[in-house]
Amino acid sequence: MFAAAAVAILVALALAVTRAVRGPTVFDRALAGNVVGTLAVLLLSVVGFLTHRPEFLDIGLTYGLLNLITTLAVLKFFRHGDLAHDAESETGA
Repeated sequence: MFAAAAVAILVALALAVTRAVRGPTVFDRALAGNVVGTLAVLLLSVVGFLTHRPEFLDIGLTYGLLNLITTLAVLKFFRHGDLAHDAESETGA
């Protein structure tokens, strides 16, 4: 059952990578990159369960947190052109 789940995750991963390469906008590509990270966490969890190695779940959770931070940084960079952009400097506060 879990082997079938791993195969399904790999198929979804291939579809997400296809969308990341051929996405019409930057934001579609960023979303596909985030989906790839989420599917990687799921795949790590399933493989860890299949091989009886629970530390894979810890690695997956760490990767998930890094994926979130990276996605937010990439989107901020594409929106403002700079990671050091300060929103308060625009409002004059």
